[in-house]
Amino acid sequence: MKIIFMGTPDYASEILKTIIKQDNMEVVAVFTQEDKPVGRKKVLRAPIVKEVALENSIKVIQPRRLRDESSSVLNIECDYIVVAAYGQILPLDILVHAPCINLHASSLPQYRGASPIQQSLLNDDKKTGVTAMLMEEGLDTGDILKISEIEIEKDTIVGELFNDLTSVACDLTIDILNNFKTFTPRKQDDTLSSLCKKIKKENGLINFDDAKDIYNRYRAYTPWPGIYLESKMKIKQMFLYEENSLNNAGEILKIEKEFIIVGCKKGSLKITKLQPPSKKEMRAIDYINGKRIEVSDILL
Repeated sequence: MKIIFMGTPDYASEILKTIIKQDNMEVVAVFTQEDKPVGRKKVLRAPIVKEVALENSIKVIQPRRLRDESSSVLNIECDYIVVAAYGQILPLDILVHAPCINLHASSLPQYRGASPIQQSLLNDDKKTGVTAMLMEEGLDTGDILKISEIEIEKDTIVGELFNDLTSVACDLTIDILNNFKTFTPRKQDDTLSSLCKKIKKENGLINFDDAKDIYNRYRAYTPWPGIYLESKMKIKQMFLYEENSLNNAGEILKIEKEFIIVGCKKGSLKITKLQPPSKKEMRAIDYINGKRIEVSDILL
């Protein structure tokens, strides 16, 4: 079968690699976002999906706006279009060119949008999944083909969950492509839908209000945008110590050999690693000792 693949980040690249390995599948073209400048020198960097495609001698197309260049898709014969975190909305003429299958990293209709993996951690969900759906003009609103779910362990952080869901998505993609005609698409229940937005740097700012909420944000936002205080102090490693006590926000409750306990208005956190502004990451206990901070002081 002939496949057009559309995707951009790591998640998509692993799905692409899996498709390429299949003897009965041929990726005839890859669509991805444009190369983007990175770093202080603004050096152009290609999306990882592009790198994978070029390594396998697959044609790469990088339209600025797919809507304005849909002919680049329509001129390519294919059986399916597979989409994974592409970053652009597909126009109607492409959606009818071939079955467009999207691999979305949530159990739809929950968490439509840009950051479903992080949102599942922010909400302290006990399970999540990957949905294979037929695309339509709405944002993640298409008919569901199949959902594959996994459990989320209590201390899982976003990178670990990303890897788990990527593996699920790879297996699900092959299942759907090989058995497409056996699946009966079903409508999403829009009354159960929720939307998650693109993450911004300011989402990582905390004020020691609720320990459980902060810990879930740490799980969702590590390594980016990270968790940090108004002072720009970054908290690089933490654990939920307990979630019910009432304390002064940021008060040092305990200083142990390998960690400190910091109080929140509700609950407390076990903090093991910090990064002061313009400094390297260090053990929290070394920072406390260097600053002569004691129990009852406030971590700023």
